[in-house]
Amino acid sequence: MVLNTFQVDALTELINIGVGRAAGVLNEMLMAHVSLQVPSIRLITRSNIKQELEGLFGKSASIVRMGFRGPFSGIASLIFPPDSAANLIGLLIGDLNMEADMDAIKIGTLTEVGNIVLNGVMGSLANILMKHVEYSIPIYQDSNVHNFITPYDTTEQPIILLARTRFRIETQLIEGDIILVFEVGSFESLISELNSSLDITQ
Repeated sequence: MVLNTFQVDALTELINIGVGRAAGVLNEMLMAHVSLQVPSIRLITRSNIKQELEGLFGKSASIVRMGFRGPFSGIASLIFPPDSAANLIGLLIGDLNMEADMDAIKIGTLTEVGNIVLNGVMGSLANILMKHVEYSIPIYQDSNVHNFITPYDTTEQPIILLARTRFRIETQLIEGDIILVFEVGSFESLISELNSSLDITQ
């Protein structure tokens, strides 16, 4: 499947709106300005996803994943490189008690950030396209990128939409990348809804 220029621009703007809303919430949490770069969007194949993710993050990353289902369905993930995850936790929590459960703090903090960002993005898509989408509870994992893609019980390969959004918090560079994974049929439904809502012809 190939997206035309107008479809790419429209998806980019929709995701940018969602990330912008999430940035407003993060501003309040961090009491610091969160600036965003406009996301870049492209389709990649399942066979290339491991190579793509290793190029972005190395062999491991901190990942928050959230399933969604409705007229279009799949999995949305917010991925942090390890250094960025550690910096973000430090900004949100500050000095940590040495006796504290660091794993629990890390999981809880990044899951909450993932929940804010992913709901902002998917909520914007659903609201602007005027469609009801149900979300699962976000799940955190420290993962080898080779295990990133969840197997689908289907003979079709999922279309993978890679939407990269980099955000900066004051003097520290905190990087996060949003990966949207759609099943083939549902992704085509999303594009169809996008075309209808924004009057875009393929």
